[in-house]
Amino acid sequence: MKQFFNRILIFCIGSYINLLSFIYPKKAKEIAYTFFSTPRNGKLNQEKLPEILRKASFEFFQLENHYFPVYVWQGNATKIFLVHGWESNASRWEPLINQIQKSGSTIIALDGPAHGLSNGTEFNVPNYASFINVAVKHFEPTFIIGHSIGGAACLYHHYFYKPESIKKLILIGAPSDLNVLLFNFNKILGLNNRVSKLLEKHFEEKFNIKTAEFRGATMASTLNISGIVAHDLEDDVVSFKEGQKIISGWKNARFIETKGLGHSMHDEKLYQEIYQFLFEE
Repeated sequence: MKQFFNRILIFCIGSYINLLSFIYPKKAKEIAYTFFSTPRNGKLNQEKLPEILRKASFEFFQLENHYFPVYVWQGNATKIFLVHGWESNASRWEPLINQIQKSGSTIIALDGPAHGLSNGTEFNVPNYASFINVAVKHFEPTFIIGHSIGGAACLYHHYFYKPESIKKLILIGAPSDLNVLLFNFNKILGLNNRVSKLLEKHFEEKFNIKTAEFRGATMASTLNISGIVAHDLEDDVVSFKEGQKIISGWKNARFIETKGLGHSMHDEKLYQEIYQFLFEE
């Protein structure tokens, strides 16, 4: 019953935005972008942090009017930076943290825009990449691992900011093309072509980038570091084809294909492979 009412609500929202696009296109664009960029889950209460985050020290960093926490599990001089995905937060990394702590490394993770303990309500890849850049410049990690759209933000960060400290990059269940994300969003709400064009124009004006040019394969082709792209065949959130696109442009990386892990891809065997890649190769 709840799913039925959710579908009705989504249909009504999409229909309203479509109608508004003919009467007041600017407002239609703003509403559509708000729905596209506003996470509904992933926030944390500082008084009730998950146990894995309570084991870390953390401090808030500021970028313009944004503030966000960076958590640190202190170890040796080797630093690993973890970047979560949509409607999530730093606590999602607990299974991997338990694995890579065996190396004695220092582990670093952040809460992205509008997630965890970060302020704000808007999330997008360019802003997330700027958060990542603040933390990377401060901590100078050697390795970086991103999940889902956090992986896309890591790829965009490396492409745009070109950090010198990072030697290996791992992308788990990451989307490749912005146009695919927008297409899926438009499909879910049933938005017309007029709204789709308005959203593309909004991205171009706001971030100075054409959506068709935001392609993982293109960005990956510029990487001169080694890495892993891991994706599950049964990922029902980000298509398996997106991982294939990224790896097609990245010469110095290997592709790990899994089955049955879904989008979260929490798996001891996979994490063991990541561990070996980081510390034994």
